[in-house]
Order: sequence, then structure tokens, then C-alpha cells
Amino acid sequence: MSYISDIETATKSNISQRRLTTSCSENRVPGETMNGNVWFVPSNTEKRANGKYIDASERDKRALKPFVKWAGGKGQLLEEIRKKYPRELGKSINKYAEPFVGGGAVLFDILSNYKLKEVYISDINAELINAYKVIRDNVSELVKQLEILQAEYIPMDTDERKHYYYQKRDRYNDMKINGGNNVEKAALFIFLNKTCFNGLYRVNRKGQFNVPIGAYKKPLICDKKNLVDVSAALQNVEIVCGDFKESYDFIDSNTFVYFDPPYRPLNETSNFTSYTENNFDDKAQIELAEYVDKLDNIGAKVIVSNSDPKNWDSNDNFFEKLYQKHKIVRVQASRMINCNASLRGKISELLITNY
Repeated sequence: MSYISDIETATKSNISQRRLTTSCSENRVPGETMNGNVWFVPSNTEKRANGKYIDASERDKRALKPFVKWAGGKGQLLEEIRKKYPRELGKSINKYAEPFVGGGAVLFDILSNYKLKEVYISDINAELINAYKVIRDNVSELVKQLEILQAEYIPMDTDERKHYYYQKRDRYNDMKINGGNNVEKAALFIFLNKTCFNGLYRVNRKGQFNVPIGAYKKPLICDKKNLVDVSAALQNVEIVCGDFKESYDFIDSNTFVYFDPPYRPLNETSNFTSYTENNFDDKAQIELAEYVDKLDNIGAKVIVSNSDPKNWDSNDNFFEKLYQKHKIVRVQASRMINCNASLRGKISELLITNY
């Protein structure tokens, strides 16, 4: 599936870019996804006379989808990643592991389309992992709290929303430090994700969530059907808060592993949006490559995605050296690669496989 940017879609549909991005943020455009600060939609999206956006491919409405927006989410690259799935997936390969699970676009695609014996996911973002666990173990209570947040927030005017948002953000940050009910914390995590600026998750060095409020007219804070479906799919999934190396005891020769680590910055001026208090630097990228070699030795099938340094410097062979034993394929992605909107465009990203 090919994607085009919000400004291209708005031009094609003869509407304002602001109107389109609002529709995207309110989950009213089928297949929408965000990368950086830019929304992207399937190139075959149509805007009907009744104002509804229709995906011409009529995507499967039963498919699971991420319950949060996540910077670097793999929605727009999913079609390319699917092409790399091991042919034996769902057969002799009956286990799946995804450290760095993030929003889980690949995870939910696999859970929607394959029956597997065991599934393992992890992330070092404790609040994200708490949300996954709450959805799996206590989705009914979570839905109740999200419905309350949605019912209270939507009717408010702009000033009331600001007060409400920052009050909930303060409550959430207090719970991150001092603890509290995990269901409430997960509900606040999802609420803030749906109502903050561009759906970002960013924390400062103290670990405090610091993203300002967004300007969405009617955000879908509680997507009950998807949450219930995701809960059912996660029932037999092992969910771990921890470093990617902790997955080793789970992985064997019957396992497909997908790694989507924080991307290496495209250039020295790229701003890294921190998902936790810890950054993923070149040393960590090297440790991941060494871990992939270790998994290769036990026969696991592995895919790694990352940024392509050659977008910026044709002589930068960082990943070629790291993954010289493996296959590197460049795929096209739409990205905001400059604060100047005129410089948006297609760039390449890397898909690295050991098979």
C-alpha cells in the first residue's frame, strides 16, 4: 500500500490541510498514520460527497489496530514489512517476539492474520507496557474510565479543555513517580496520547510527560471495539517491561523476531524525541546488531528496521558495517525531513533480515 502526505491528500480532495489533519487525529480517515509531525493516508483514499473518507481497498474492518498513536509507528511501511515475513510463519515458525513493541502495528497485523503458539512483546517504556497489560487483564474497567474521560472532555470549550488536560497530565506524572492504580494510569496514558499535540509521547530527563495539549475537535479517546478486540488477542501474549536482551530465553529456532528500535538520527541536527529518560545511541545500536548475530546463531528469523544514513551522507556505512552478515533492503517512506514543508518527500529506510 502506498501513502501520500496530508498536504498532497488535501490538495487531491480539494479541502484544507488543517481540516484533513483534524479528520486524521479523530480517526476518521481509514488507514491514517503519523510519522514525525506529518499525517499520511493511503494514496487510494477517497472523500465522498457525504464527507466520509473511504479506503478504496476496503481494508478488513476486523483487523486489530494500535490503541495509541506512536512516533515512528510502522503503519505506512507495513505492506513492505509483510513482504519480508518468513514463509514458514504460522507453520513451522510458531512463535513471535517483538522487543521495542511501541504502538504495535506489526504485532497487531500478525495477531490478526496468524495463529501462533507463543508471542512475546517488550518495551522499556513502563507506562506503555502497563497499558498493554491493563488492556489484556482488565479491559472492561479501562473502557469505563476512558468513556468517562471522553464524556467529560468532548463537550468542553477550549479553555476548559486546557485546564482539564493539564490537570490530568499532572495527575499522570504524579502517578508515574508515586505509584497508583494501574488502570487509572493506563486510562490517563491513552487519554493524553489522544489529546496531546500530534499524539507524541515525550518525557523530560526527570521522566515527566511534557507534551502540550493538541487542538483536536473530537478525538476518539475510547475506541471500545478495538480495545476489546485487542484484549482478546493479547490473552496469551507475554508482556514484559525490559531491555530487548531479556527476550533471549523466549527465542528459539521456531521464532520470528521483529526489532524496531529508536531510529538513528538522519543527521546531526535531527531532534530525538525521547520516549523514556534513556536515549538509544550508537553504542546501543551496536549492541542490538551483536544481539541479532546471537539470535542468528540459534536459527531465529529476524527483521530489523532503521533509518538510512545515506539519505544524508552517501558515505555513511554505519549499518552496512553493523549488519554485513545480513541482507539490507531500502524501502521508500514519506517523512518530514525538514521543518520546511516544501522539503517533505520520499526517503529510504532500512529493512534488515538474516534470511
